[in-house]
Amino acid sequence: MFMLYDHRCFDADIALSAAPVIRDEMGYMMQLPPAFEVTLYVFIFFFGACIFSFLNVVIYRLPRNEDFITGRSKCPGCGHVLSFFDMVPILSWVVLGRKCRYCGDKISARYPVTEALGGIAGVACFWAFGPHIYSLTAFAMCSVLTCVGYIDHDTMTIPDGINIAALITAIPAVFLTDKTAWYEHIAGFFIISAFMLVLSLAVPQAFGGGDIKLMACCGLFLGWKNAVFAFFVAVIAGGVIAAVKMIKKEKGKKDLMPFGPFICMGVAVAMFAGDAAVGLYMSLF
Repeated sequence: MFMLYDHRCFDADIALSAAPVIRDEMGYMMQLPPAFEVTLYVFIFFFGACIFSFLNVVIYRLPRNEDFITGRSKCPGCGHVLSFFDMVPILSWVVLGRKCRYCGDKISARYPVTEALGGIAGVACFWAFGPHIYSLTAFAMCSVLTCVGYIDHDTMTIPDGINIAALITAIPAVFLTDKTAWYEHIAGFFIISAFMLVLSLAVPQAFGGGDIKLMACCGLFLGWKNAVFAFFVAVIAGGVIAAVKMIKKEKGKKDLMPFGPFICMGVAVAMFAGDAAVGLYMSLF
């Protein structure tokens, strides 16, 4: 039977040892009936998919300076207003045969993949952090990271509005976890972003201003140890992809590659596995 552990007694031997200790008033373990457990996770998956379905709209409209709050969703090809049945996460894409029902234009697989990613993120946050407010904070950060990753990949820019959203999401995390002291979160804000700023001044175009701001906000969210780990993951992942592209001659030495998606990847890994990875590294000494 599945057990949701109180995070004050969350041990490294139990599931995700990376889960932070969350302030709560329960102080006990909750046992869920299997049927309820399955239903709960299905609901969480669908909730996450719905949120990320909306993020598809944000990702498409924000770089075009279009209003993503009001106005009905439309087919990018024919402009026809979409009905409810056209927008059911994942299912509509499958049922409609991957194309618009009105004009027949193909619908990119990116939309259902993003929605599935939202469902996975929701389930992962609840599984890792339990029924606590930190789960929502972590899911909100996953949402911000997804927007950043797509928009920076598409446009090579990270809008200030999204970095502000990351900052707003990060601030509550300072007070919601007992595993990382508040001053470690403050140090996280500066430790990598300051390095990136100095490096960008010494080496023009090393990092964009949006990358630096994003890393500062994510460092505040994670704390300095996990911020260092997240940056390490981002650099390794970015280096591997850059090397592969150069080998395939898809990229010249003077071409630029967005670093934001790799920061997002590193932060996501650090969010769920950072404490365990840092702990393992420290145990070597």
